[in-house]
Amino acid sequence: MKLLILFLFIAIIASLVYSFFSLMKDDSDSHRTVNMLFVRVSLTAALLATLIYGFYTGSLTPHGL
Repeated sequence: MKLLILFLFIAIIASLVYSFFSLMKDDSDSHRTVNMLFVRVSLTAALLATLIYGFYTGSLTPHGL
C-alpha cells in the first residue's frame, strides 16, 4: 500500500515536471500541457482514493493526532 502511494506521488511530480517543460518548449497550438493536466488530476484522484481505501481498511493509520 505504501509503495503504491509513493509511486503515485512520484508520478504526479514527474507529470508536473514534464508539463512544465512542454509548456516552455511547445508552440501555442500544442495540447500536451492540457493532456498532462488531465493525467495529473487523474493520478491525484487515484492517490486520494488509495489513501481513503487505506484508512478505511485499517492498513494505513494516522499518527501524531
